[in-house]
Parts: sequence; structure tokens; C-alpha cells
Amino acid sequence: MSDRLQKAFEAFDNENSKDPNSDMSAGKAVPKELLYARRMTEMLDKFAPDASEPLKLAARCQHLERWMIPREEYPMNRPGYLSWRNDLKKYHADRAGNILLDVGYGDKTIRHVQDLVMKKGIKTDPEAQTLEDVICLVFLTWYFDEFAEKHSDEKLVRILRKTWHKMSEKGHHAAKSLTLSERARQLLSQALE
Repeated sequence: MSDRLQKAFEAFDNENSKDPNSDMSAGKAVPKELLYARRMTEMLDKFAPDASEPLKLAARCQHLERWMIPREEYPMNRPGYLSWRNDLKKYHADRAGNILLDVGYGDKTIRHVQDLVMKKGIKTDPEAQTLEDVICLVFLTWYFDEFAEKHSDEKLVRILRKTWHKMSEKGHHAAKSLTLSERARQLLSQALE
């Protein structure tokens, strides 16, 4: 890892360590977005070990300071959700750009990272597609079961179909090899019928 990449990761992690929300990992409470960022890096390293530096940066800052724009501040419907997600992407990209500038990255790299974070070029840009695959794999691996507790099987099957549609063939292959809970496996099987 280059010194500059290490400094960027440290800066992203420093900001995400301020998350007032936490998740449990190995029996310890960890700031939620710090844990998510590390999981994204871990999954990217497994899925695409030869990933470019901009892709590594985009994976690490995908949810940078996500708590700063709470979901509750938007209408609790589909348009509200989509508006929240779009505002988050812009926020993450802007914050990442400022941090990357501070640690010495040039405009070209910063724009590329921001485009990846904004999910520009999914299905046309291989790196954007790889990032989307990693996001989906992280969701399935670490977050699906908790999410599933709050929703009906019917809704979960629809969500899994949409998730599957976003992924590449390589992503599908990786997802099929994940160790999932029995319920997650059954729901995924239904979604793929």
C-alpha cells in the first residue's frame, strides 16, 4: 500500500470513527461506518485483489460520515428513500474529494473516485461494476440477516432480485459461494427462480 493510500485510509477511518452508531464485531462495539468501510476493503481485496488505487479509495469511503444525513429527515416512502440516497452519494463524494486533496491526490484521481462513489457508469465502467459487486457482497455477507428481520419475505425477494440485477456474472459467482444463513439462502433461491 502506498503512503498516500495509507494516509487516505487513515483519514477516512478517522472521520468514520466519529460515528455515534455502532455495530458489534468480534464481541466489541465498533463505530458503524468504520466497520462498514473496513468490510468494504476486506471484500474488495478478496473479490478484486488487483484493484486500482482509485477503486480501493472508493470502496473505503463509500459510506463516509453516512450518519450526517439521517434517513429520518426524508419522507418514509420510495421517493424519499431515493432522494436520501442521492444526497448521500453527493455528500460522500464531496467529503472524499476534500480528504483526498488534503492527502495529496490530483484532480484526475479525485474525480475518478468521486464518479465511483456516485455510481456513475455501472454496467459500462468495469471499476464501477466491481464496486457495485462489492457493495452487494458486503450487504449479503454482513447486513442482510439484520435487514431481513424488519421486512416480509415478499419484499426481501424483490430486493434480492434488484440486488442480483445490479451484479455482474463474477459477482453472481462470488455471491453463490458466500456462507449465508438458511433464511437468506432460501430467499435468494426464491429470488433467482
